[in-house]
Formats: sequence, C-alpha cells, structure tokens
Amino acid sequence: MKVTVIGCGRWGSFLAWYLDRMGHSVSLYGRESSNRMRALLQSRSNDLLTLPERICLTTRLEEIGRSDAIFVSVDSQHLRALLRDEAAPYLHAGQIVVLCMKGLEIGSGKRLSTVAEESLPEDVEIAVWLGPGHVQEFCRGVPNCMVIDSNSKSVKERLVSELSGGLIRFYYGQDLIGNEIGAAAKNVVGIAAGFLDGLMIPTLKGALMSRGAREVSRLIGAMGGNPVSAYGLCHLGDYEATVFSPHSHNRRFGEAYVKGETYSDLAEGYYTAKAICQLADSVGVEVPICSSVERVLYQGVSPQEELKRLFGRSLKNEF
Repeated sequence: MKVTVIGCGRWGSFLAWYLDRMGHSVSLYGRESSNRMRALLQSRSNDLLTLPERICLTTRLEEIGRSDAIFVSVDSQHLRALLRDEAAPYLHAGQIVVLCMKGLEIGSGKRLSTVAEESLPEDVEIAVWLGPGHVQEFCRGVPNCMVIDSNSKSVKERLVSELSGGLIRFYYGQDLIGNEIGAAAKNVVGIAAGFLDGLMIPTLKGALMSRGAREVSRLIGAMGGNPVSAYGLCHLGDYEATVFSPHSHNRRFGEAYVKGETYSDLAEGYYTAKAICQLADSVGVEVPICSSVERVLYQGVSPQEELKRLFGRSLKNEF
C-alpha cells in the first residue's frame, strides 16, 4: 500500500518505521511548526529510532490524497478539528483512515471512530488500531499482539493481511464499541495504578485490575457493545503495558501527580477520565475507579482519601 502517517511523535514515528518494515510506501506528515518534525527533518531520528531514507518526510498534508490508507496518531482531543478542517478536503472514496490512538472526546463523550465518521466524507472507510505495545519494546524486537477493528469486514481483512508480521500479530476485532471504550478506559485505570505506585501500595493493583475490567464491561454493555470485550486485548489484555510498565505514560503521570512532580508527556487518560464519567452518567452506569480518578484530577480530592473510599467500598461482594 501507499500510506501516510499523520503525527510525528514517538508512536507516529514508530508507525512509519513499522509500515516501512512491512514493505509499504510510507510518508510521515508533521506540521512545519512542530519541534519533533523539525528534528526528524534534520536527523531522521528521535530518541528511540531512525527512519530509513526511503520514508518520505513531509509538511504538506495534501500528500494524503495519494494514499491508500492514512494512519492517524494525534492527541484525541484534536482529532475532530484535524479531520474536519484540514484532512477531509484531500480525502476521497476508497481510502481508509486508521485511528491509532485511544480516547474519548470531552464534552460529547463520543468514541473516536464516531468523531471521524462525523468529520470525513461518507465514502471514506474508518478503522482503529488498538491494543498493548510500547515503542521502546517494539524497537528492541519484542513482539506483541494488537487488534484491528472496523464496521467494514473487508477493511479489517485487508489491514490485518497487510500489517501482520513477526513483530506484531493482529487480531480481527469483533466489537468496535467495546474495543474503543475498553481501550480508552484502560488509560484511566493506568493513572489509578500510578496513584498506587506513588503511594507505595502497588499490592492493590490486583483489586484495581479485576474491578476495573468489571466496571468497564458494564459500561460497554450499556453502550450496546459486548461486555466480554473488556477482557480482551483492548482493555484487560493491555493492563501489563499500562498498569505495570515503566514506559506507560498514564501510570507515570499518576505516580508523578501523587508525588507532586511535573509530568510533561501526554497522558490520554487525563482527558478520558472526564469524558468516560460523562458517558457513564448518560447511560446510568457506575464507574467507581474512573470516577475516583476524575475527582482527584478535576475536583482536587486527596488521592489518599479517594483510594481509601474506593477500596473500602462494598465489603460483602467482590465486585
């Protein structure tokens, strides 16, 4: 395929590197004003990888018009404006837009595929690339399994066929609603895990994981998805990379927050905590862990008191 990656951060740069590795013709787009893009244009490298010369680096977004597939890796809260105001004029029938990030839109609580559907021409296909994996590990040759999902069976089949290799094995997603909600919510659970690390009580991560998957399964079911999706790669299967890994931005953000330290990298779970609570309220589902994270981050509640309240909840029943 001829593909373009939009977003030149660590994950976007990795996507370009990986797609090139899989034999595709790759362009990587970044804004002229981006410090990361300027660094790539100068050295073709960041702190994790070096891009081969055959990958085209461009600051011209119109390049996407010549691509079979466009892989998007940007801050989820900027997705609507990017697609609607910048990318949509260059897209046409038969192209595939693959969303390679996890989150929900604050204010609307909408899934990112819904945001894309509302922002792009009707004849552009939409897919999501989700699941566990850190650039640091992939670049060392450590393999993992991930998920491709879409409302289009043919799009899923094409992408899984074109993208699967020894480094990443892709599974066919069967539940776009559940996979997107589960993937977004796991970042919030990752922040809660960081709270536990910062407070030196990581032993509670077992309870956090079991209860986290259960509350997310209830939310997925209320949204019309398959509750079992919460126990797949999109959510529970991503806990190792999110709840324990030293590379997890969300876990590290939560730990830094409790310690009163500054954390400058993007932690999508910060925005998702508010969006997922809004979504849960709209369908009448309790999400105790996500609600606790939201109260700490947005309402100034003490992490110690909130965790004490959370883990003191329901002494009679496991869930």
